[in-house]
Amino acid sequence: MRVVVVGCGYVGLELARGLADRGHDVTGVRRSDAGIEAIEAIAGGVEAVRADATDPESLAALPDADAVVFAASSGGRGAEAAREVYVDGLRNVVEEYGDRTRAPDRLVYTSSTGVYGDHGGAWVDESTPIEPTTEKTRVLAEAERVALEDAGAAGIEGTVARFAGLYGPDRYRLDRYLEGPVTAGYLNMVHRDDAAGAIRFLLEGDAARGEPVVVVDDEPVEKHAFADWLADECGVPRPEKRSKEARIAAGDLSAAAERRIRTSKRCSNDRLRELGYEFVYPTFREGYRDAVDEFRRARE
Repeated sequence: MRVVVVGCGYVGLELARGLADRGHDVTGVRRSDAGIEAIEAIAGGVEAVRADATDPESLAALPDADAVVFAASSGGRGAEAAREVYVDGLRNVVEEYGDRTRAPDRLVYTSSTGVYGDHGGAWVDESTPIEPTTEKTRVLAEAERVALEDAGAAGIEGTVARFAGLYGPDRYRLDRYLEGPVTAGYLNMVHRDDAAGAIRFLLEGDAARGEPVVVVDDEPVEKHAFADWLADECGVPRPEKRSKEARIAAGDLSAAAERRIRTSKRCSNDRLRELGYEFVYPTFREGYRDAVDEFRRARE
């Protein structure tokens, strides 16, 4: 299978590595020198191509493919930057490939469980209507429509992979939970390796065509419980806790940050499990083990 990973960054690099290891022909796409160097550093001969999804003319450099994964990032910037990358950039890629003699068979777009909005701590899955509550998550919801509807009209069957909160190497953020204070709420997480592994699984298994799939581990966890577990494992005092009400009452949050704090849900991975995916890190306990061990070694 020939796979092009547009936005070959945190998850994309691991995906490209895994696909190449299994004998697929993989091209990683980035727009910066550092990004190209990161792709070229992957063992196994992943091809690196410089292009920018927000620059349609640059996309002529993309090779033909059987499948395209759109995993580009807006770099944590605001809603307008997100729209430029996720909506306009994704549409540019769809149009580029849709105009070719042989379009890719599949597209996988990496979205976020943030599109569900607030459900008061209730469980959500693929059947739950999305209700984005911020400008950025509304942009992500619009990009999902591009991935499923616009891509379909171009002859490319789309899949939306809704990632929960990503963690893993370089993104464990131990200080946030060990130092505190920790605000109440649920954590829905997935390790980077399982985020990449799930996309590879969907491509290789020809699964979830034309539909969204929630990519989250087995156990959403309350932040206070997670912080206490992490502190106990690391051998440090448990951090200070605070309620959502107390955090909001402090009065120093932006409107968007306050909406995020008020948002609460538990994301189910039943669909991904039913499809047959087996997690490398089924819960945070397995996923944080390397980080905990490294933390303890550093204190010895």
